[in-house]
Amino acid sequence: MNRRDIRCWVAAIAKTAALGMALLAPTKAVLAQDGWKADVFYENDTRYRFEDATGATVGLSKFRNTLQAEISGDVAGWKLNTTLRGTWDGVYTFNEDQFGRRAGGAIALSSVGGPPPLPHGGGAVNYDVVANVFGLTDNAFGFNSTDPNAPGYNPNSGLRVLGDRWHPIGEGVAFAVPVRPCSEDSRGCANFGGYGNLDKSELFWSDFNRRLDFLREFYLSRSLPLADDDSLFIKVGRQQVVWGRTDLFRVLDVINPVDYSRNNIYDELEDIRYPQWIATAEWRMGATALLQDSNLQLVWNFDKFRPNNLGQCGTANVILDAGCLFRGLKNLWDNGGTVSNFANVGPGVLLSTDFGPGQIGLRDVYLPDWKLSNTQIGAKFEGITAGGLSFSLNALHYRSQLPSLNGGKAATNSFTGGPCNVGNDSCPYLIAFDLVYPRVSLIGGSADFELQALKAAVRVEAAFTDGEQFANTLREDLYSENNVFRSVVGIDRPTFIPFINPSRTTLISAQIFYQHIFDHQRARSTLGTAGIPDFEDNVTGTLLIKAFLMNDRLSPQVITAYDVGARAGVTAPSVDWIVNDHMKLTVGANVKWTTGSIDRYEFDDCRSCNPFAPFTAPFGDTDPLTPFSRGLSGLEPLGRFRAGPIGAARKEDELFATLRYAF
Repeated sequence: MNRRDIRCWVAAIAKTAALGMALLAPTKAVLAQDGWKADVFYENDTRYRFEDATGATVGLSKFRNTLQAEISGDVAGWKLNTTLRGTWDGVYTFNEDQFGRRAGGAIALSSVGGPPPLPHGGGAVNYDVVANVFGLTDNAFGFNSTDPNAPGYNPNSGLRVLGDRWHPIGEGVAFAVPVRPCSEDSRGCANFGGYGNLDKSELFWSDFNRRLDFLREFYLSRSLPLADDDSLFIKVGRQQVVWGRTDLFRVLDVINPVDYSRNNIYDELEDIRYPQWIATAEWRMGATALLQDSNLQLVWNFDKFRPNNLGQCGTANVILDAGCLFRGLKNLWDNGGTVSNFANVGPGVLLSTDFGPGQIGLRDVYLPDWKLSNTQIGAKFEGITAGGLSFSLNALHYRSQLPSLNGGKAATNSFTGGPCNVGNDSCPYLIAFDLVYPRVSLIGGSADFELQALKAAVRVEAAFTDGEQFANTLREDLYSENNVFRSVVGIDRPTFIPFINPSRTTLISAQIFYQHIFDHQRARSTLGTAGIPDFEDNVTGTLLIKAFLMNDRLSPQVITAYDVGARAGVTAPSVDWIVNDHMKLTVGANVKWTTGSIDRYEFDDCRSCNPFAPFTAPFGDTDPLTPFSRGLSGLEPLGRFRAGPIGAARKEDELFATLRYAF
């Protein structure tokens, strides 16, 4: 660590202290008033990551500092809840080679059966030149990586190869991904929904942005009496509405989007849900002829749409490596680029290919504007039966918080003939995309009950959705709309395990998550399997064992999750130590593992769909000018959906220490 790093560190701590004073000052003021309550805490989360798939040690992957104040009290008969949170992460200064202004470098891209790997910008084939000979394009000079004064400058610096952090770069497709903050390198930067175009200061101070993420809660609530001892509970403001009964998996709990960039899937949902401006009204009906208790909740999310934050490429947590796929595709569309192993020019020969701007990649991102028709509404009925079964029935109409890539988007003025005409906005099987967030309808329910014979509590959730979209290389626009069924069953059992603690129970908690995609398509094509890469049926299980020692001041635990389809698992041992009434220290590790070869993640990549006549159909194809997928496969780009969030993080083993101090 050099002097500049130390100065930056001291400056960041000073800013945090200033923020702390700003939070503590109003806290002290409200404490002087009767009926108000305030809690303030500081947390430091430091993580160290080992080797990625390139064999390089990543090093510091998080130095996150959080200061949070929770304030509540009465205002004119209403209860006001406010939570303020400020976060800064020093990793972008202290590990600049991986996540800052010095990240990335020059790259080379391979050709199967051709020359050795060639640098970005020096592909073995230039599509514009070849296609110009055949009269398919009027742009003969695509892009360049060497002359900043020439058109289409896309330099070979500040880059990584797509997917190189989580898997070896094999014989599939690959292309350059810019990895520096957008203030340092704007290539491929676009607003994918609150991420994707963030500069270093926005990454460093992640809670301070246009969406006011520092305001974690700010809502008013009140219970109004109705006839027959009923009541109406109203809550309006910036809040989290939690429908789920299970941990980790979100089946019903989809009202608020989630920030996976904070720590992938491994932070508590309470800490990574984005609060939204929401109004809820809950009619509390109490006991009825059939139920011990019952209520009906209506939810109106009137905030501007916001999706899940999947992580900006070049940061430490990019779930599914999706943010890197988006940024790489956007760079290809805007600036052109080199794609490895693309042009099929002979038996077993696939050459790296240079493309110009506006030919392949990510054309546009469609984020829904705020308007009444884009708000989200839901309803939930809850009850408790005479036998003690607690249940809910849920319905929600909302925007998908996960994006869909809609393919077949023709490049403006890129073609003068062939399979696509100038200005045509639908080119079958063309690997050029728009990123969209479709409308989804959900119906489902949940239940809690006791199994006395097992001395265990059971939690169940299930949901059916209509309108979700999945990648599908059997369709001309490379996606399909499918209904989905998801369910989770969880069992919690406090158990005496004498060798751990003979006088205190140890918590054992297990969960099974199941997903089924209806009308799932997959078929054998000429060179491999095409269709939907996601598994038609998949199961993921988790197991938590948590002990309590030293009068509950020391709590060791281990969490294991395993994705059956991906054959990928994660084990996270940790120990919580409550040092005193103010301080808690947690140390642990997060270790990922896979069984068998990762070649099972390979899937059709549409190189052989042949929208780029004349050289992308397989050599010797009897119908080389007809676009359809022949099934040529690789790990990129669709292997990430088969690997899942655990498999795609297979090279992100970490050690961590978290210190939390309550004032």
